[in-house]
Amino acid sequence: MTIVIHPDDEIDPAWAAASSLSEVSALAQAGRTVMVTLPEDETEAVAAAAAFAWAGATVFRTTHQVRQALDMTEVLLGRRSPALTRRGLA
Repeated sequence: MTIVIHPDDEIDPAWAAASSLSEVSALAQAGRTVMVTLPEDETEAVAAAAAFAWAGATVFRTTHQVRQALDMTEVLLGRRSPALTRRGLA
């Protein structure tokens, strides 16, 4: 389950903050709930959100709409089913 919060929202003390992919990966493998703060630039935020989600982060602090990128990453990881499934026929 992915959580998107505003930078001003309170954080749960049980969440572990991380700032690099290796940190996120190590904390996620240890079973921790990992929180990352995304960059202010929207393009960078979407790219960083997808990479951090792939590495195991589940809580994202951002002011941008990155939900679609996070949902797509969860589908690719098999954590949720796609919102729409199409079958390609030639």
